[in-house]
Amino acid sequence: MPLSRFTRGARGWAALILLGTAASGWAQSPGEPAQPVRSAILFIADGLRHDSVTATDAPTLLTVRRQGVEFANSHALFPTVTTPNAAAIATGHAPGDSGDFGNAQYIGYPAFEHGNFGRSAGSPVPFLENDLIQGDLDEHAGGNFLNESSLLALARARGFNTAAIGKLGPVGIQDVSQLSPVNGSFSVPTTIILDDSTGSPRGVPLAPAIQSALSAAGLPLSPAARRRSAGDVDAQGGQEANTEQQRWFADAATRVVLPAFVAAGKPFVLIFWSRDPDGTQHNQGDSLNALTPGINGPTSRKAVANADANLKQILDYVRGSPQLAAVTDLFVTSDHGFATISKHELDARGHFTHSYAAQLIYRRPDGSLEVRQGSLPAGFLAIDLAHELGEPVFDPDIVQREDGSAHYRRVDPALPASRTSWQHPVNGNALIGGTGAVLAQSDARIIVGANGGSDLIYIPDHDVARTRRVVEFLARQDYVGGIFVDSSFGAIPGALPLSAVALEGSAQTPHPAIVVSFKSFLQQPGNLLSAVQIADTPLQEGQGVHGSLARDNTFNSMAALGPDFRRGFVDTLPVGNADIAPTLARILGLELPARGALQGRVLTEALLGAGTSNARVRRGTLVSSRSATGRVTRLEYQELAGHRYLDRADFR
Repeated sequence: MPLSRFTRGARGWAALILLGTAASGWAQSPGEPAQPVRSAILFIADGLRHDSVTATDAPTLLTVRRQGVEFANSHALFPTVTTPNAAAIATGHAPGDSGDFGNAQYIGYPAFEHGNFGRSAGSPVPFLENDLIQGDLDEHAGGNFLNESSLLALARARGFNTAAIGKLGPVGIQDVSQLSPVNGSFSVPTTIILDDSTGSPRGVPLAPAIQSALSAAGLPLSPAARRRSAGDVDAQGGQEANTEQQRWFADAATRVVLPAFVAAGKPFVLIFWSRDPDGTQHNQGDSLNALTPGINGPTSRKAVANADANLKQILDYVRGSPQLAAVTDLFVTSDHGFATISKHELDARGHFTHSYAAQLIYRRPDGSLEVRQGSLPAGFLAIDLAHELGEPVFDPDIVQREDGSAHYRRVDPALPASRTSWQHPVNGNALIGGTGAVLAQSDARIIVGANGGSDLIYIPDHDVARTRRVVEFLARQDYVGGIFVDSSFGAIPGALPLSAVALEGSAQTPHPAIVVSFKSFLQQPGNLLSAVQIADTPLQEGQGVHGSLARDNTFNSMAALGPDFRRGFVDTLPVGNADIAPTLARILGLELPARGALQGRVLTEALLGAGTSNARVRRGTLVSSRSATGRVTRLEYQELAGHRYLDRADFR
């Protein structure tokens, strides 16, 4: 592609790349024919459901499926939330190896306990969609909290040009060791990182050449703020997709980063993470306190179209140069599926939950209504569990500093909200028992990380009797859809081991003792788009969520197109997000190292030149022993060549 097509700023950045990086990672032995140099673009449409890809809303995504490979039997990993799947996409490993168990998880210490990034100690259950949090985790883990190398890090080390662009959190995870702080602050990374925090004091800094290239392209040095809306009981929610912010990301990719990479004449790996449709589906206002249309209304459809437009812009750039298109493979995925939130209905017949937490009325300190009686507030699991055990509850997301000491805000569900207490944890995370003091290691007896359609439960002192009591309590709750327990506690009636869902491995972050998936149901039998699920979230009934082990959440959207993929091929074998990094590594001539064994497979059946697959898929079901209530956790899965793909679980 002639340099005259690039902006002056991109040309300058390309010169910096040529002078400042190593040679290409491809090599050949004397006498061997030269191998074609490959580049890869990985496009993630966050929260895109397989069945929401239509000719009307997502023509580009549909074209990729039809012209390339459609993965018709695809899978997200459980918990079906963003960062565990981002880590799987990055490294090819399940959460049991990466240690990324949820968007909110217990990390074993209060974040920033060393004053890293100039911040005082905070939550021991932080939200991982944050560059500063990931950098702090890296510092405690010797530079890479995931404990596995990512595809982007490997490509960077082998001389590829690399970039991660889009949604704050999963973008940083793609090359998370680049976020390891130096002297308490970020250094300029080799991988180009552009996310929500770019240009702010909280963000990863940009090289001066990138800043110049953005300005030369007529782009500001930071993206617009993303669209969001309140999840309060009477909040209308949003009516527009996240178009403005994502347009900046797409423009940065096609007007600055890709031109610079092409001008450098080297192979590259670019990852683009679209916040839509996820962000808009979470906050859409088409379904205020109603299950219909839920996340199937016009605003959610705009979000699908928004992601599709971003993909089209990138694909048009690649196809604008036959030379570039001939050496560039595109892989499209979503991190998880989605469902409509229920705050009280348990099934399509409209039966309501009998949760203790749902029987209370929740108000703000000013007296205004926040959660109606009969509805589950954020933190309902922690409230119910603390009520059962007679223990106090503290909100780890609110640190109060008084008289020289720091403590977490007390939660008093049955009392009016006040300045020093609240009726429920603001995000659902909770410390149960203990003093509520901010300590190097929490003295809480139980710690809950709320993740929408699932919650992580930690027992820091590994007390077996307490763990069994918690499982017995969960087995009596009408909102539970599956219980999984760390196998070190032994078999517990009603629960399956965490190893059954790839949550036990070589991870170096604290393992949850228990993971609970919440109940889900279909409003229309057989239609995954009509899915509804109970969720531990501040969002309202009728908005969108994910996180459970239900097929509407595990069935994501995957497709591939390019010189190394088959054309017009429908892959019916089970595939998943952990298979992407090994597959792209094979195409790029790289070999991913591995510490843990929970690794994905190379999707050889989808690659050009693949013959008819003789692989045998085994469908299996695991059933726990019966709880005292007579119910069991039942897990359905598919298995191929030793790789397990999770379909769904229930508790009945």
